[in-house]
Amino acid sequence: MTKTPSEHHSTKSSQADEAINLDSPNYYINREISHLLFNARVLEQALDERHPLLARLEFLLIFSSNIDEFYEIRVAGLKQQITYGREATGSDGIHPQEILNQISALCHEMVDKQYRIFNETLLPSLKKEGIHFQRRQGWGEKQQAWVKRYMRSEVLPVISSIGLDPTHPFPQLVNKSLNFIVSLEGKDAFGRDSGLAIVPIPRSLPRIIRMPDEICDNGVHFVFLSSMIHDHIEDLFPGMVAKGCYQFRITRNADLELVSDGVEDIAHALKGELHSRRFGTAVRLEITDNCPEELANFLLKQFDLTQEELFKLNGPLNLNRLMGLSDQVNRPELHYQPYTPGVPDCIKNTSNLFEAIQQQDILLHHPYQSFTPVVDFLRQSAQDANVLAIKQTLYRTGSSSVLVEALVEAARAGKEVTAVIELRARFDEEENLQLASKLHEAGAVVVYGVIGHKTHAKMMLVVRREGKVLRRYAHLGTGNYHVKNARHYTDYSLLTSDADLCNDVHKMFQQLTGMGKAVRIKKM
Repeated sequence: MTKTPSEHHSTKSSQADEAINLDSPNYYINREISHLLFNARVLEQALDERHPLLARLEFLLIFSSNIDEFYEIRVAGLKQQITYGREATGSDGIHPQEILNQISALCHEMVDKQYRIFNETLLPSLKKEGIHFQRRQGWGEKQQAWVKRYMRSEVLPVISSIGLDPTHPFPQLVNKSLNFIVSLEGKDAFGRDSGLAIVPIPRSLPRIIRMPDEICDNGVHFVFLSSMIHDHIEDLFPGMVAKGCYQFRITRNADLELVSDGVEDIAHALKGELHSRRFGTAVRLEITDNCPEELANFLLKQFDLTQEELFKLNGPLNLNRLMGLSDQVNRPELHYQPYTPGVPDCIKNTSNLFEAIQQQDILLHHPYQSFTPVVDFLRQSAQDANVLAIKQTLYRTGSSSVLVEALVEAARAGKEVTAVIELRARFDEEENLQLASKLHEAGAVVVYGVIGHKTHAKMMLVVRREGKVLRRYAHLGTGNYHVKNARHYTDYSLLTSDADLCNDVHKMFQQLTGMGKAVRIKKM
């Protein structure tokens, strides 16, 4: 019997459906591996000679920071799944332990490459440009004398050594802090000879220090704090001999766990969790590659880590702390030239943004167009006697935000100010708690979003009396309300007085700050 065309089409469709099984793991990429491969591409930028030299260094340092966070959050999460028996195989079909194995192999390969780029490519290129990093072996007499004075006046007064013995157990070390393990010979004043000590280095000390120009020739000279400490480690142990001194750094689980059940005050609960972040479970150990095997194994045992979680580095630990180098080197030709963002013609010469927004919606494309109109809009709203209310979501704003200052000004002026602050913006939680406190004190209404959800929307609503009517104005954005970030990240901003859009924003704020069933919105 011959099939009709429709039957034939139906048969082909069913065959196609059978051929494409969307449950097959072959169609999915593991999110953690994908994230790592993105960071591999960031690292590659450090080799791209089309970038200015200091920009290439910045890419290398950004990679370092990204891998830190990857271990603090993503690796820590996978390890927790395994520890608590909550392994969940995702759509890619890979078991968490296998993902950890792949992560370890990839990260070791990438970090080895990072230090090769740093030592073999970037440091020689910086040297050619007159930017030198002085190793101990290369210090002249004047430089040695200066280092000695610097150590005695700036470093030794603020660091403490901890000898390891029954009354001084292994110390609780802060997440991502720089530390030294020192092997010693001889007895101290109390007859102790444990042979080992730990020297934690305070974060307040800079990791690179510029030497005075008068004791150096040809360019700008820097010295690593770690080199200074290596050279003067015995000053911390009078009468004893330091047989070895090795840097190490521990990375810990930094993801905050807030169980919503039973939490009456999320801000209070978060304050307690923030302290624990510094001392979470260890997930990675970094040491210098000249550290003896027995000391490396001793540290692994202290932190309950395996060889797969050990990284032996050929150079200074925590390269991210070199990010301040650019500020100490006045070489604009080694950076990208500063870019001046534009401003749309419709608001370039106006002092009244309310009138401009009434005329038309204003779409801004950051960072190519300035974020200043958004700041100015909020400032005008805070100072305008006709503005009755301002509502805004805050995710990341920065430690000294001009936007928050404008909200404080508005609240003190008697306007109804409501701020929806997302306390769980990762690594900005403490800052957001401080912002919340500042707004509370000014008289603003502060809420923390919705338990069990993260409020990631970027919205601002302004209610203004114009004659006999109340008109709403809104700002909607894809980025954060962070002035500095708006100069670096690609985002959109929309300033509008469209009645339907503004009503939608109003309803969204009602949902976030109040309670009730989901309401119908028209345009958002």
